Amino acid sequence: MRKIQFLVLAIALLGIACIAPKQHHYISFKTAKEFQAFLNRKTKPYPLLSAHRGGPMPGFPENAIETFENATNYQPVIIEFDVALSKDSALVIMHDDKLDRTTTGSGLVSSYTYKELKKLTLKDDDGKLTKFKIPTLEEVLRWGKNKVLFTIDIKRGVPYEKIIAAVRKTKSEANSIIITYNANQAAKVHELAPDLMISATIKSPEDLERLNKMGVPNDKIIAFVGVAEPSKSLYEYLHNKGISTILGTMGNLDRSAKANRNKTIYSDLIGNGADVLSTDEVALAGQQLDVYRNQKQLKFKNLSLK
Repeated sequence: MRKIQFLVLAIALLGIACIAPKQHHYISFKTAKEFQAFLNRKTKPYPLLSAHRGGPMPGFPENAIETFENATNYQPVIIEFDVALSKDSALVIMHDDKLDRTTTGSGLVSSYTYKELKKLTLKDDDGKLTKFKIPTLEEVLRWGKNKVLFTIDIKRGVPYEKIIAAVRKTKSEANSIIITYNANQAAKVHELAPDLMISATIKSPEDLERLNKMGVPNDKIIAFVGVAEPSKSLYEYLHNKGISTILGTMGNLDRSAKANRNKTIYSDLIGNGADVLSTDEVALAGQQLDVYRNQKQLKFKNLSLK
């Protein structure tokens, strides 16, 4: 009888576990100064994942708020997303110039008004229709308060002024980083918003020296070091300058990690000097980072489970 009771209890507990809501891993900073101190390595480093295009998975399309929320089920994350401009100058979240691959629409994003874009539905990476809609930049920034960090990728033709205005309007200075691709862009963003953090491509000391000469200070930079692992000497150089680093694993490094799941590829990349991994494999990379953090006994006061 007792064995039967234990069996019934085990089945009940399993059922509860299956229907229990997942916990979200949130990360937040009280002030922009606190956020920047973390990126400037003034506090103990804590490695993070950046969910490329928000972390799309089956049933969760890229660049959707629902996908961003799903990513927090796995890790405290930085959400990387893309901003495009509609025909009537609304800031919408979309990577491609055209709508065909990711939505029920076709043609250029810029040929649709925001009202028209709202009627479309997003498709996941397998082309399957979801019930999710194209969000605006302001909707994303408001959703992300006290939940995630952002790296904002800006499509060609979108004025930096409009992005910065949205960050100001939503008071998102404490969780937003503006992505730039060259020193001229970085200098312009810093001129427009000298208090905001900038993601700048730095693959050599000379790249940083050029940024500095153009007026971009080290304490406003997080360095994107590319999609291939750089030398440890570059990591050391940047860390000595108080600059955190982002390594893009989307592409070859993600494919290698998927093909060699028994290896510790992601944790090794962190151990070699990367502070953030920008990945398409949030679940797999997150598992390895959890092990790495536990082994190193890394704690972070700015995390919460909800």
